[in-house]
This record gives sequence, C-alpha cells and structure tokens, in this order.
Amino acid sequence: MITERTGLPISVGMSGANVHDSQAPFPLVKGIPPIRSRRGPRRRKPGKLHADKGYDYCHLRQWLCGRGIRHRIARKGIETSQRLGRHRWTIERTMAWLAGCRRLHRRYERKAEHFLAFTSIACTLICYRRLAT
Repeated sequence: MITERTGLPISVGMSGANVHDSQAPFPLVKGIPPIRSRRGPRRRKPGKLHADKGYDYCHLRQWLCGRGIRHRIARKGIETSQRLGRHRWTIERTMAWLAGCRRLHRRYERKAEHFLAFTSIACTLICYRRLAT
C-alpha cells in the first residue's frame, strides 16, 4: 500500500506470499492515479517515497531515480529503523484502519479480484471518512 503524507491510501496492491518484497513497489508506484494539484498539470508520480529496510535494493533505488522519484529507504546494517518511525506511523495507522474492516480481517474469498475489490471499497470508505471531517 502507498499512502500520502496524512495516511490516505493512494495505491493498493496484492501479491502472493512467495513474491519477494523487492518486487512489490513496482506495480504500486505505476498504479498511482493522476492527482490534481492546485496549480499546473496533474501529478503522476510522488515527490518522495519513504520505505523501510525491506526495500533496500540497488535496482529499486535505480528504478525510482530513473522515474524522478526521490527515495528515503533505510539501509541495512547502517541506519536504525527509528529515524523512519516518524514517517512510518502513517502507514501503520492506515493498516489499522483497514484491519477494522471485518471482511478484510480474514480472507474468505477464493478469488483475488474479489478480495482486492473489498480492499478498494475499504480504502474508499477510509478516504470518505477522513475527508468528511
């Protein structure tokens, strides 16, 4: 899942349990819809991407730089994960909001498309509740 700075979900994806974490960000970043800004054309990419040590791979960093996205990925064995904690709590809070949906707590659907549809509905409800207040 990719969220914006305040925790609203922007891009949601699902992968198999045997897919490596280094492959997960590619479809998520490509799946970000155009976002209307106050002035100028619509933004089609995030300005900066924060990630934890699970995404510390050279090919991922190069791919993000090639797309013009600044990255802040903690390095294995060098940085502590506490520095990214001030940014990570937003995604953890959004995941807790998703965990509040009983249908998503345990996967009952056989088809992945159905589960992804329910996840999208839950993300829409999160956005609606957040923007309505």
